[in-house]
Amino acid sequence: MGPAQKKLTHIDSKGAARMVDVGAKAVTERRAVARGLLRVSPSTLALVRDGAMPKGDVLAAARLAGIMAAKRTSELIPLAHPLPLTHASVELVLGNDGVEIEATVATSARTGVEMEALTAVSVAGLTLYDMLKSVERGAMLTDIRLVEKTGGKSGTYRAS
Repeated sequence: MGPAQKKLTHIDSKGAARMVDVGAKAVTERRAVARGLLRVSPSTLALVRDGAMPKGDVLAAARLAGIMAAKRTSELIPLAHPLPLTHASVELVLGNDGVEIEATVATSARTGVEMEALTAVSVAGLTLYDMLKSVERGAMLTDIRLVEKTGGKSGTYRAS
């Protein structure tokens, strides 16, 4: 079934938003990985690398914020199910274009953790922006995307 033929699961027959009933779905191990990038200048990257930001360890703060956000996704995304997470991690790497962000989230549940991984990346990136804006207001949070998900009826997805 192609994308144009699939039905939107969060819309009922009258077009109203609804929470999907996952009660009949099997509990399986589910995992998702998302990535994003906070684009900053080389001079800002140097400040982060050298630990010279006035607000302290920006990477530790962003990592923690991302993990906390994954745990609270259902409070932020209106139709997301609250899930018992078994794992949440956020990795931050200083790259050539900025700070590369990767979140991995896992659960044993009836629905997946894609939104939790995407939320973790987004909030980690926003935290970095907040902590770096005093030296670079033009930083850009970009390329947030799901790169992998496993488990559940739809199986494995890997971005090409």
